[in-house]
Amino acid sequence: MLPYRIGYGEDAHRLEVGRRLVLGGVEIPGAERGAVAHSDGDAALHTLSDALLSGLALGDIGQYFPDTDPRWAGLNSADILARCLDLVRGRGYVPANVALVITLDRPKLGALRGEIARRIAELMQLDAGEVGVSFKTSEGLAPDHVQARAAVLLVWA
Repeated sequence: MLPYRIGYGEDAHRLEVGRRLVLGGVEIPGAERGAVAHSDGDAALHTLSDALLSGLALGDIGQYFPDTDPRWAGLNSADILARCLDLVRGRGYVPANVALVITLDRPKLGALRGEIARRIAELMQLDAGEVGVSFKTSEGLAPDHVQARAAVLLVWA
């Protein structure tokens, strides 16, 4: 077994008026638009889930939670992340740290950085200092979507 593995994930969702915007397990106050998705559309947690799976060559969340299956409609993305963590831990690895980048033009997220990092740390059983969260805008190139990318370091437990 390798002493460590690196996983990478990406996710994006179109934004639409009248939907909730949830990122990193935190509902974003004042968001005029939210993610269009089969689940709750939390691009950050979807990205982290895919990063966990990719680190151990376990595929992606679409294999485990297909958007064609009505059982997963409206699913809380924290449940997706928990299932992916179980798969990783079941193979003898645990996450050591994560680096997450969220791209969203509006609303600005800087004031929520600590809350999002703390929630992700709680969900992944990490210290908040092991969760790096960065925010970017699309510079107006893609104002109608939210995107997230993440790298996760997995260590042999």
